[in-house]
Amino acid sequence: MENLIALLVAAPLLGAAVLLCGGRRLDRAGHWIGTVLAAASFVIGAVLFTDMLGRGAEDRALHQHLYSWIPVEGFQADVAFQLDQLSMTFVLLITGVGTLIHIYSIGYMEHDERRRRFFGYLNLFLAAMLILVIADNYLLLYVGWEGVGLASYLLIGFWQHKPSAATAAKKAFLVNRVGDMGLSIAIMLMFTTFGTFAFGPVLEATGDTSEGKLTAIGLMLLLAACGKSAQVPLQSWLGDAMEGPTPVSALIHAATMVTAGVYLIVRSGAIFNGAPDAQLAVVVVGAVTLLFGAIVGCAKDDIKKALAGSTMSQIGYMILAAGLGPIGYVFAIMHLVTHGFFKAGLFLGAGSVMHGMNDEVDMRKYGGLRKFMPVTFLTFGLGYLAIIGFPGLSGFFSKDMIIEAAFAKGGTEGWILGSVTLLGAAITAFYMTRVMLLTFFGEKRWQPDAEGHEPHPHESPKSMTIPMIVLAFGSVFAGGFFSIGDRFVHWLEPVTGHDHGHAPVSATTVTAATMVVLVIGVAVAWVMYGRKPVPVVAPRGSLLTRAARRDLLQDDFNHVVLVRGGEHLTRSLVYVDHTLVDGVVNGTAASMGGLSGRLRKLQNGYARSYAVSMFGGAAVLIAATLLMRAV
Repeated sequence: MENLIALLVAAPLLGAAVLLCGGRRLDRAGHWIGTVLAAASFVIGAVLFTDMLGRGAEDRALHQHLYSWIPVEGFQADVAFQLDQLSMTFVLLITGVGTLIHIYSIGYMEHDERRRRFFGYLNLFLAAMLILVIADNYLLLYVGWEGVGLASYLLIGFWQHKPSAATAAKKAFLVNRVGDMGLSIAIMLMFTTFGTFAFGPVLEATGDTSEGKLTAIGLMLLLAACGKSAQVPLQSWLGDAMEGPTPVSALIHAATMVTAGVYLIVRSGAIFNGAPDAQLAVVVVGAVTLLFGAIVGCAKDDIKKALAGSTMSQIGYMILAAGLGPIGYVFAIMHLVTHGFFKAGLFLGAGSVMHGMNDEVDMRKYGGLRKFMPVTFLTFGLGYLAIIGFPGLSGFFSKDMIIEAAFAKGGTEGWILGSVTLLGAAITAFYMTRVMLLTFFGEKRWQPDAEGHEPHPHESPKSMTIPMIVLAFGSVFAGGFFSIGDRFVHWLEPVTGHDHGHAPVSATTVTAATMVVLVIGVAVAWVMYGRKPVPVVAPRGSLLTRAARRDLLQDDFNHVVLVRGGEHLTRSLVYVDHTLVDGVVNGTAASMGGLSGRLRKLQNGYARSYAVSMFGGAAVLIAATLLMRAV
């Protein structure tokens, strides 16, 4: 079975190569080629998963060594893959949800002239993401990490004829480079500390390594995770990334790419377990982003950007759980998987709404769409209930587990983190109810577009609705299935470990508190948006609302601190260069020029001048000699 692991990557990588290099002759069949090869990767993953289930819990890890990538003295880097319970979870999520999104894209991108290239980019993304999660060493993981960044750049800026899309792609690329610098530094520190990049030797040696070194490595890994998973302070790219086609939002910014940071932290759990300060930093970043994204999601009228704020917040839950150590590792991954189902379904539902509304994204110009798009309404509604934690649906199980784990941290820290997660649950219920009410309920608020065409909402084709239905099933049943007999905990525990912690309150009390804040969030949204007409033009709102519409001034902060700060730094460096560096260089050159000019006067070409010089020199030597003898 080990020989099949490389085929997981080979199938989508072959699709990317064929579609991007095959030319226009493949335009008619390109979307089918890309979809079939994505599905082939999923089938291979399912075969490997079935084989893994037949093995004992401690004997499920598979390894495949392809070749020595960089074999030099004192430095060994291999292209080798590792498939264990953690990486298998990601393989099934990436290929399964990825295949559904490929199918959805067949209908969504039907009239795009560059559809073949789009599917080539999707295949490239799948291949890179699979390399990231099945690599058996950090250096090969870095290859997948950068490949995901490249594919993300290409997909976000796919409609590069739109200046906003081109700008968003560059912004995502540049912000992620900051995080990538953290990963590269962490890998260098690993090599100088452990002499290897391989997961096994690195993680096994953490017990014999100083806390200071582990903290440095952990903080650099956290910086990398902040970039890829859009966490504070590197979160500014995610909302703008919605400029890409909606399937891109579902695949990259809901189910897979933004979860790479969570995978990195959980996979490196031994490092963070040995570095409490780095672990605390992870918890703080997750808690802050959890609230940051939720507040931003409350104020957005663009349906995709509202969901982007939600993604940021839900990834914050996962990062917070990962920062709790063995108490939360399993639940971070569990919520990651359930989130992959319901958030991908929500994004595809948003794309279906846009498909029927002439690509309108302003929810204030929707209203009453449940009558015209019943399948979209039902599937989107189930995703909505799942994400707010409605009892019995996936989010109820996975997010409640994180809230319980936060309280189980114990002490003052546990109470603070538990309260933050409860507050986040209340805000989630509010902003998602707002999205539902503005989109599917109330009176229609449709308006003609700039060319005078009034939308005629209608249900999307089956190629789009079938993936939405499948994802809705996952939104409903995945969390309960994972929770039966602690099935998901037992599945991941051999890799991540697990600790129940010491919760100061019972699980029943936590669930009751979660239900209370859920009802409050829904009720407040209903009072504000369900009981009275919704104006087509958003009111000015409070200071907080205006700030949230501008992403809590994150771009303003970046502009003042980084852009203007960079400009001032550049001007200062230019001034130092012109005055100090150039002054020394030019001053030296001028001094040598002046000295040579004066010395040049002694070489005038007249014999009498040279004779006088010789006579004078001889006189000086004679005088000096006589003086020395006299002394």
